[in-house]
Amino acid sequence: MSLAERGVVVTRPRELAEPFVQLLEQRGARALIFPAIEIQPLPRPAVLGQIGKFDLVVFVSPSAVRVALGGLAWPHGVAVAAVGAGTKRELERAGIAPVIAPAAGADSEALLAVSEMQQVAGKHVLIVRGEGGRELLGDALAARGARVEYAECYRRVRPASDATLLVAAWRRGEVDAVTVLSVQALDNFIDMTGRQLAAATPHFVPHQRIAGHALSRGVREVVVAAPGDDAMIERLVAYFDERD
Repeated sequence: MSLAERGVVVTRPRELAEPFVQLLEQRGARALIFPAIEIQPLPRPAVLGQIGKFDLVVFVSPSAVRVALGGLAWPHGVAVAAVGAGTKRELERAGIAPVIAPAAGADSEALLAVSEMQQVAGKHVLIVRGEGGRELLGDALAARGARVEYAECYRRVRPASDATLLVAAWRRGEVDAVTVLSVQALDNFIDMTGRQLAAATPHFVPHQRIAGHALSRGVREVVVAAPGDDAMIERLVAYFDERD
């Protein structure tokens, strides 16, 4: 098996890790779950009770879907969009379809390039996101003539986790790769585990922006995969196949 006995650190929130862990284990890898991000729900924004007044609601992450949709009945006639495949899957699991989403990519830029997002002049758009999210999506839609509001329904924080066991595994040569999905998760991981582990271990990321930040934090080897769990798995497989 292509990843047999490779130790791969999974830094995503624990509640979002299981599907990726299963893919790793199907390829023979040893998944080392070490969440570098914790999702904390915020007080429910009142605007989530007024979804029916919007023409389009955009979810920026799977966490946004999980936190915002709890107990919410989706109103008829309100279009929904997702920044990527993972968020789209969460919406479909919640029974919401069809979902506007990019065929490739998983960020604001990819969603903004979708044809349905071009003609938004005069539309009332709600962006459901975490606290302190990027402004690019909202600014671009407003520039195209949309009236944009936000529902910030969670915050991303650093978990109070002890990295002793993970660092010990790394010192025994049991950590072969680290997977990181965001700049904040990367910063948290380095702060929690120390620069030595980060510098010595290849990091796999889904975006060039994260790769650049990783290099600036002292990570010596960064591998960029296409967005999505399957693409991340295939990039890991290709990387280690080249070294076998």
